[in-house]
Amino acid sequence: MSNKEVKAALKSARDAIRNKEYKEALKHCKAVLKQEKTNYNAWVFIGVAAAELEQPDQARGAYKKAIELEPNQLLAWQGLANLYEKSKQTDVQTDVQGELPDVYQKLLELYESGDKQKWYDVCNKLVDLYNQEKKYLEVAETWQKLIQMKEKEGAEKAELHQLWKKMIQLLKDCTQNQDSKTVQSLLTAFEHAVNSADPVPGEDHQNLYKDFIQCLSKFPHEIARLEKACNDMMALYPAVSYPLEVLCLHFVQSGNLSEEAFSCFSRLLELDASSGPGIIGFGIKCLQEKKYKEAVKSLTEGLKKSSQCPAAWRYLAEAQMKIHKHRDAVLSCNRALEALETPEGPSLRLKNLILQLKAEALIKIADADAAEEAIKALEQIVDASSDPVVLAIRGQAYLYKGLMDQASKISEELLLSHPDLAESHALEGFINYFQKNYEQAERSFLNAIERKAETAEYHQYLGLTYWFMSDETKNDKNKALTQFLKAAKLDSYLGSVFYYLGNYYRDIAGDKSRARGCYKKAFELDGADEQSGTAAVDLSMELGDTDTALSILNEVTEKAITGTAKWAWLHRGLYYLRTGQPTKAVADLQAALRADPKDANCWESLGEAYLSRGSYATALKSFRRASELNPELVYSIYKAAAVEQILGNYENAIATYQQILKKTEDYVPALKGLGECYLMLARSALDSFHDRRAVDYIERALEFFTRATKNRPDVSCLWKLLGDTCTSVHIISPAKVKVQVLGPLVDKNADKQVLKKSELLRLGGRCYGRALKLMPLPSLWCDLGINYYQQAEHLTAVGTDMNEISDLLEKSLQCLKKAVRLDSKNHLHWNALGVVASCSAIGNYALAQHSFIKSVQAEQINVVAWTNLGVLYLTTGNIEQAHEAFKVAQSLEPTYLLCWIGQALIAETIGSYDTMDLFRHTTELSMHTEGAKGYAHWVCSTLQDKSNRNTEQYLYNIVQMNAIPAAQVVLSKYTERNPDDASAFTMLGYLNEYLHLKRQAADAYERATLLLKNSEDTEKYNIAMQNYGRSLCALGQCDKAIEVYTSIPLTEFDGIVGIALAYFKKGLLEESTKAYEKALSVAESEQDKAHILTALAIIEYKQNRMDAAKTLLFKCSLNEPSTESLKALCTLGLVKQDATLATAALKELLKHEKEDDSIYERCLIASAVYALQGRNVAVQREVSKAIHSNPHNPELWSLLSRVVPLYAPQKAKGGAAAGSVAHELDVNRGKEVLLNIAVNQLAAGCHMLEDEKNNPLKNIQKAIRFCPDNPAAWAVLMAACHAENTVACLNNTQPKKTGLEMTLVSTVSAKTGQNNLPRNYIQTLEDWCLCQAITSLEETGKLSEAEALCTKGLQSCPEHPALFLLLRQVQCKQLLQSHKELPDTILEELRKTVMTSSTSVAAWQWLANVYQSQRMMVGAEMCYRKSLQLASQQGSWNGKLSSLLRLAMLALELCMANVSNEHWPSLVQEATTEALKLSPCPLAALLQALLQYNRKMGARETRRMLERVVYQPGNPETVVSVARWYLLQHLHAKDDHELIDVLMENAKANGDIRTLELHEKLSTSA
Repeated sequence: MSNKEVKAALKSARDAIRNKEYKEALKHCKAVLKQEKTNYNAWVFIGVAAAELEQPDQARGAYKKAIELEPNQLLAWQGLANLYEKSKQTDVQTDVQGELPDVYQKLLELYESGDKQKWYDVCNKLVDLYNQEKKYLEVAETWQKLIQMKEKEGAEKAELHQLWKKMIQLLKDCTQNQDSKTVQSLLTAFEHAVNSADPVPGEDHQNLYKDFIQCLSKFPHEIARLEKACNDMMALYPAVSYPLEVLCLHFVQSGNLSEEAFSCFSRLLELDASSGPGIIGFGIKCLQEKKYKEAVKSLTEGLKKSSQCPAAWRYLAEAQMKIHKHRDAVLSCNRALEALETPEGPSLRLKNLILQLKAEALIKIADADAAEEAIKALEQIVDASSDPVVLAIRGQAYLYKGLMDQASKISEELLLSHPDLAESHALEGFINYFQKNYEQAERSFLNAIERKAETAEYHQYLGLTYWFMSDETKNDKNKALTQFLKAAKLDSYLGSVFYYLGNYYRDIAGDKSRARGCYKKAFELDGADEQSGTAAVDLSMELGDTDTALSILNEVTEKAITGTAKWAWLHRGLYYLRTGQPTKAVADLQAALRADPKDANCWESLGEAYLSRGSYATALKSFRRASELNPELVYSIYKAAAVEQILGNYENAIATYQQILKKTEDYVPALKGLGECYLMLARSALDSFHDRRAVDYIERALEFFTRATKNRPDVSCLWKLLGDTCTSVHIISPAKVKVQVLGPLVDKNADKQVLKKSELLRLGGRCYGRALKLMPLPSLWCDLGINYYQQAEHLTAVGTDMNEISDLLEKSLQCLKKAVRLDSKNHLHWNALGVVASCSAIGNYALAQHSFIKSVQAEQINVVAWTNLGVLYLTTGNIEQAHEAFKVAQSLEPTYLLCWIGQALIAETIGSYDTMDLFRHTTELSMHTEGAKGYAHWVCSTLQDKSNRNTEQYLYNIVQMNAIPAAQVVLSKYTERNPDDASAFTMLGYLNEYLHLKRQAADAYERATLLLKNSEDTEKYNIAMQNYGRSLCALGQCDKAIEVYTSIPLTEFDGIVGIALAYFKKGLLEESTKAYEKALSVAESEQDKAHILTALAIIEYKQNRMDAAKTLLFKCSLNEPSTESLKALCTLGLVKQDATLATAALKELLKHEKEDDSIYERCLIASAVYALQGRNVAVQREVSKAIHSNPHNPELWSLLSRVVPLYAPQKAKGGAAAGSVAHELDVNRGKEVLLNIAVNQLAAGCHMLEDEKNNPLKNIQKAIRFCPDNPAAWAVLMAACHAENTVACLNNTQPKKTGLEMTLVSTVSAKTGQNNLPRNYIQTLEDWCLCQAITSLEETGKLSEAEALCTKGLQSCPEHPALFLLLRQVQCKQLLQSHKELPDTILEELRKTVMTSSTSVAAWQWLANVYQSQRMMVGAEMCYRKSLQLASQQGSWNGKLSSLLRLAMLALELCMANVSNEHWPSLVQEATTEALKLSPCPLAALLQALLQYNRKMGARETRRMLERVVYQPGNPETVVSVARWYLLQHLHAKDDHELIDVLMENAKANGDIRTLELHEKLSTSA
């Protein structure tokens, strides 16, 4: 290739590159290089094309080859630079980092003499590259070349200024490297930039200067330059504080505190008073001038603004040490160490000083943890072992940590190596002082003072050494005082020395005022010194200066954070408690407890505060907490018991008081508290009319009060309480008061003596007298007067000599007059005087009226006095005035009982209709004897009036107000308090009879007869005896009743009828007949005569004289028939199965009982008559109709649940619901209702799988728990277990209730023997249980046991057809299990057996089943038809349904076997249709669906019928599972996957594994 061709090829390559045809360019270049390998341009073009084709290695090689050929040509260098730059952008891994700077350097050489702009561009790129690599020295050198180039070209000053600023920007991070050349370049750049700035002064120039000074401050070796820069800036900007701040911080940090430094501090503060460095400098100046508090304040304030100055933190720590704020000093040292940079050179020295200072501060804290930290700080000091002072500090640290050996070792070494060092001797002194070697300590401290006399600590410890040294110094503390005074003079901030001075002045000199001053000074110096603060407050309180004490406490508490300053909170809380400010005391004591939650004394004080405030519950908790923390605090336990007593928790209080007495047997407050608790319990028992319990409490109270007086006979209140306790028995019946008292109380030698009521009341008077001798108070005179009055009342009640009674009343009157004279403003005294004056024995009504009026005047709201005034007016016959007085009392306190009793008595006096309401209201308010007897009297009077039963007044007063039980309750309490009131016992018996409390009625009547036995009123006695005889007869004690009746003359109708009934119940029918005939002769009303004739008819029936009984009952019905005679007549018809008689009597009965309340009896009789007539539906409807009219009658609901399973079993679920309603209306019917519910559920087919909680088994178990003696319940339990076992078999699970048959049969037999039940009922129940047990055994496969049981039953009853049939069934089952054909003789024998029970539906169904097993289908059909016929005749719904279903299943079996006979399909259809008419039976629907499946498997109607069974809610799963099985086969045949999926979801939801397995098989086969 010629030269011309080479040029043409290069031109073509250039054009291809321009057109971006890089591969074409490569071809041309390669062609050139074949001819001319040293062609520069070809290599360059190859580099360009390869670079564009992303072949960097080839491109680089081409460029380097070109450079080798001509190293001073630009093109290759430019290309290589572009290649490296591109590689850098695309992150291609090349040697760019190393080679690119060299390429840029070469380009700079080539451009230097040529294109300046390109030179500048390459220079900038090179600087950026160096900057990225943090090669700050190369950056500085390159940038300086650029600036020099600009200077050569004559660039303007502004442009150069910007270049110098850019250089500063580039080198700003180089200060961390501390490279001298780089740093010098940076500083030079700053200087040039500052000098070239324009305008000057200006904001940019000012900021630049700040940056320059800040930069200089980072280099300790540029101090001169820094000072010059600061001075120059201050000259230019005199109002700017920044240079001064930097300069001040420099002086602080360097420790150069010359006049120039202080001048600088002053100038800065003049310029900016809030400048941190200036304030720090001022603080350092104060430190040097020994103004330590000002120094701490200034340094703290300054460091808030300039916190990164470690030297300032050290100065602050020194100042804090001077004022003994050691913990603050430790924190300041820590901040100094944090602010300190790398400790080298001066910084290392500063660090050592800070660590030493920190260790000294920690040692002054004087605890083991601080000493440990001090040791760690000392270990960080470099060359610490060579500094004796540091060693001495370490020795003290060991001392405070308890490492005495190490401390002693250091002391010995220091004394040997530095004997002239004060710290050496001081360390020895400290060791000896702590070891209580006071003489050696004295020598050591004296040596230390000799070498360093200005150290206050040495003088203080020498003073302490003298204080504790010996007996001589203990008595003469002057030497100690001298040293304390020297220490205080040398260091006026040493608070502890002032504390010891305070101890001296308080304990030795006795100068409390000066002592308080010292304590106060000590506390002012050290606010954390609790001892000083406490002593200052206590002395201030002693001196009566509460203001000073409060000011100290307020100051501490205001500054205290939560959980601190316990002593201050405690002292202020106690002050508030003493001054009657409990709310404030509570708050302060709570704050004290936050600081120390385990301070028992503090809890005790808090309890007192709560108690003073009235917060008894919280006070109780506080006292209990105090006693828990310190069980020895008897006072806390006592106060806890006292609070329980205040709250009325007497049992708890008694237990707590007893706890105290176990520790301190004669602790009088506890004995007093126990007595008071028992006295309060006695009063409460008396209020509740529990008199015997009250007597027991009174006895215990007397015991503890007596023990208390034995220990403290000089305490008046104890004798007063004894008097109160003795007098409290005044309302109790004398027969119940037999109280044991301790011998010393009655001046007897015996340990205990039993006192009666009169003796106890006299003892109470003597106790009041003893109390009066000790303290003659008006209230005690009043108590004594009341006691005398109660003694007189008691003697009047028991009928004692009137002279003694008069003397007692006179004494009472004189005592009360004395009380009134002593305290005429006490309304209680006047009231008591009025009560005594108004008693019948004195009868001074004028004095009584005057006293009550004075009582009202003394106390306006005085309901008792107004009531007593009303009683006085009522007694004297002033009804209107009495009414007004009672009305005022009611207005004052509407709940006060006695004023209402007064109004009731007034109403009774004037014959008001409101009397009974008023007496009832008194019983509702509270219990009182007058109100109780009055109300009971009116209730009994109302009940005796038989003519008012339907009046509105009777319904309200008796029925709606529940009067009978209310009156019975209050009258029972009345008779407890008044056991000698015969009329009350008669009324109580009468009320008990109404409540069917037969035993209680008999007891009450018996008590009445005993009280009236010796009375002159024989009429009342005879009536009481008749009442008693009647109650005994009701109890079944006929012999005793006859004895009672015969003991009195019987001339009245009631008495004669009573003995006649007793004779009848005893079985003495002739005597009863004679008595009734006698009663008939004296009977006045036709109704009474009808009742007697009915009774005579019953006697005739008892003697089996049916015609005579019927005649008597008809005789009753002729004139004015009574309901009782009609009921008897109807019942007679039912017993004799005479439907005509029963129906006629029922019709007559329904005419007479329309409005009668005996709806249950009428409904029961009507239902029985309908059952006798065979009208089963009418039985259930009659009861339902009665319930509709009386929905709240539980008896009717219970009756409905009984009749449903018997006469309407298809409604068994409704029967169960009726039983539940009866149970809710009357829980007491649980034992009979639960039995009915279980029977109904069994009839409805309910079981445990349907409902685990509400099922027959659960309900009958509950019924048995209620009434375990009911044999019928055990029989139903047997049926429920059999049902559960049957359900388990249907669900292919293991039955759980097996093996119970014989146990349950035995239980039923045992229960029937224990109960007095009719014989035929017992026989029927036992026969049923036996048959059920045999059936259960047969179904569980226990055939031999079943056969044995049948045989045993037939032995006792050979003519029992049901048992004989069961025996044949068991025997036949064994034959059928062999799957052999039965001979005709056996079949005939089975047929004959069934004929013996030809009325049994189940027997014909069993025979049909046998025929079916022998393939005798026509015979089986005939048997099923026979059972259906019998069920229809008997009206058995269950029998009809089961026969129809069995008949349908028989026919369906033949249809499924494809027997070609149209009779069987039509039979299935006919039987199932009839079954569905009886009930919506799911099984009948299934049989119809299966018949359709058999006829037309793939028909749509088949699917619909099967789906109806499967998806109908409530269908039994056993039925649904079969339908699901056939429906699945139908759907698979139709290949309907969507419906198959739905069916499978249903099967999964119901756990139908059998269908799921079939689906898998069908899917696999498909």
